[in-house]
Amino acid sequence: MSVCVGVVSIQGDFEKHIEALERARVKGLTAIQVRTPEDLARADRVIMPGGESTTVGLLMERYGLGDALRRAAADGMPMWGTCMGMILLASEVEGREQYTLKLMDIAVRRNAFGAQVHSFEDEVAIKSLGSPVLGVFIRAPIVSRLGPGVEELARYDGKVVAVRQANLIGTSFHPELTPDVRLHRWFATF
Repeated sequence: MSVCVGVVSIQGDFEKHIEALERARVKGLTAIQVRTPEDLARADRVIMPGGESTTVGLLMERYGLGDALRRAAADGMPMWGTCMGMILLASEVEGREQYTLKLMDIAVRRNAFGAQVHSFEDEVAIKSLGSPVLGVFIRAPIVSRLGPGVEELARYDGKVVAVRQANLIGTSFHPELTPDVRLHRWFATF
């Protein structure tokens, strides 16, 4: 089995996701950078990393990657958004009008744990993983509304920080910034 995981590489910590995928040592896995619809067409699944959602959204729209991602999701391509990537997957951002892909039936609240200076790391128990993962929360969003068909995968301090809707995954935190690659391995093989 071979699988190609694309990582949206417009802005943000995309290199860390590629490194985590390489460390996951999944047989037959290759990781590529995705900046254009043509790049996306080479991938079997895609990760949207952390970064600045307003800027990335504008660039996705300008270069056609947003429409390509919508089509790929509709065709069943697995997608995982971490932090900013989860914001881009959401159908609604509380208190803001901004570009999103509107793929997941969720509302998110940006910077729900505070500003950059309030960043922190802590364990997060994810359903289907045997033990907690270390979550790095940097200006992290939370999920404030789950639509029908959206499964809660994890909470932290009573707040929803990981969700799944069919082929789409969203996490508030940055697992790529830790040595633990279990989420990357799981995403590459589910």
